[in-house]
Amino acid sequence: MSSIAVISDIHGNLEALKSVLEDIKKRNIEKIICLGDIIAKGSNQKECLELIKENCQIVLRGNCDEFFSSDIDINKFNETEQKRIIWNHGKITDEDREYLLNLPFSHEMYISGRLVRFFHATPEKINGFVGNIDKIEKSYSLFLPSQNTESQNKADVVVYGHIHTAYLQRIYNRTIINTGSVGNAIDVIRNDEKDGNNNFTTLANYLIINGNLNSTNEKDSISFELVSIPYDKDKEIKSNIDNIEFDDYKTEITKGKYRDMEKINNSFKERGININEI
Repeated sequence: MSSIAVISDIHGNLEALKSVLEDIKKRNIEKIICLGDIIAKGSNQKECLELIKENCQIVLRGNCDEFFSSDIDINKFNETEQKRIIWNHGKITDEDREYLLNLPFSHEMYISGRLVRFFHATPEKINGFVGNIDKIEKSYSLFLPSQNTESQNKADVVVYGHIHTAYLQRIYNRTIINTGSVGNAIDVIRNDEKDGNNNFTTLANYLIINGNLNSTNEKDSISFELVSIPYDKDKEIKSNIDNIEFDDYKTEITKGKYRDMEKINNSFKERGININEI
């Protein structure tokens, strides 16, 4: 029986990443998979990228890694977005951008007889969106292969990030797991009267998988553990004094509330989701 840790969506949050890596080390877990979005948002993007290179055996490409490493025609964006792009672009080097752009889209392996597929957002799109409140058939699409997956087999287990909200769901004898976010944990279902403790939402999140790696024996046991740990938010905030989006960043890591809830709500409408009827 072996254990692997799966982390995602660091977003330049150095203090959160250091706490997660320390926790993984204490548990004697030697294999770490990163599902991308190492950069963007936080000021310490370069430092986070170096830690990922040093500690992760498998690193996948996230949508922010791809976007902010690409040649971007900023004239297509408004003035605020242009400043954001320039600031994030300047946090890493040309060598870093080349590294990020060449990261693989997905990875898969057998663990205790289950085909486990890892990707950032969906099997088809690096910036797609599927969450635990989507319709069942939308969620089922996460198990399907695409031109971006290593094989054309349906997955038994899928592990992804991108939405920054950790969850585990079983449908059709298959398992969906979102790791949550190391550095930018949020909860998009918010209600001022019903919300619980923000401190529980804004912890650093990651996943542990226990099983026999590279085993096709279906009789082998497997388990999944979603882990949430505290980190020094005050220190992280102080290190972001140069952050062009300081107030938004501070709000997200302290309150777990996405900076553009209108965008989230519009996404729900486009997907036919009425959160009041879930």
